[in-house]
Amino acid sequence: MRLDIITKEDLQQFKAELFTELKEIIGQKKETGDRQWLKSAEVREMLTISAGTLQNLRINGTLPFQKIGGSLYYNRSVIEKIMKGGANEQ
Repeated sequence: MRLDIITKEDLQQFKAELFTELKEIIGQKKETGDRQWLKSAEVREMLTISAGTLQNLRINGTLPFQKIGGSLYYNRSVIEKIMKGGANEQ
């Protein structure tokens, strides 16, 4: 019968690997996926724009949104249409 000794360093390495894997799983679930409505941060990342630019798109009516509570939501299909059509399509 063989015995393995687990050291504190082994446990710390296991902990680090576990946290890394959990972060990946959580990150995958947070991806926009197929959801119809996206939050501002997701839209900024999708379009690679700043918060100020997103605000300008809201103000000038280029990007319609819905406000629910304190959060702004944007329709994915509208964003995809803008991305395909370019800036000329308003």
